[in-house]
Amino acid sequence: MEIVTNSSFFGVFLSLGAYLFGLWLQNRFKKAIFNPIMISVALTIAVLACFKIGYIEYELSAKYLNYLLTPTTICLAIPLYRRLELLKRHFAAIMAGIASGVVTSMGLVWLLSKAFGLDRQMYITLLPKSITTAIGMGISEEYGGIVTITVAIIIITGVLGNMIASSVCKVMRIHDPVAKGLAIGTASHAIGTSRAMEMGETEGAMSSLSIAVAGLLTVAAAPFFAGLL
Repeated sequence: MEIVTNSSFFGVFLSLGAYLFGLWLQNRFKKAIFNPIMISVALTIAVLACFKIGYIEYELSAKYLNYLLTPTTICLAIPLYRRLELLKRHFAAIMAGIASGVVTSMGLVWLLSKAFGLDRQMYITLLPKSITTAIGMGISEEYGGIVTITVAIIIITGVLGNMIASSVCKVMRIHDPVAKGLAIGTASHAIGTSRAMEMGETEGAMSSLSIAVAGLLTVAAAPFFAGLL
């Protein structure tokens, strides 16, 4: 076991293997509950706990995956570029849609924090739940939240959005691909965007745009919402 955990690529193989297993389950059963990201996270945690492998050891051998995050994020611009004319044609509506999503998300966190009597630290921790991890961590740290919990909440939000995006669109009778993409990207950032890209190129393009714009709007709105509690 020491040979395995000391391997420079143990974390990489474990992460990829867990994800591929989750992908196989999803393709096999065609159910939203078999979400590859959720399954890979649960399976990775189970393996680490079962063999008593520390997070630090895992992180050191999985760090190479982090190097791929930047080029992967940049690649999200490709479908947006292909739908640039669509963006120009509906620019005002798209910006208004993303802005309303950001305000709704942060406003609901405030309302629920008041309803359940959460203190300010936990309120700030939950506030950036619907934006990408890098920006959310910065907001949480700057205004006094618990960064590690913020990261967990952001991931959970993304996974849930990925799982229920299609069902919510069907229930709410949202058929326009632009509206679908904006809703998914604004509510569940990059993890949700992966689902939007499976739904179609237009959905993926709009969802990719939402990640960046929602992040910037959340940063701008954070001082106001942070002062409400």
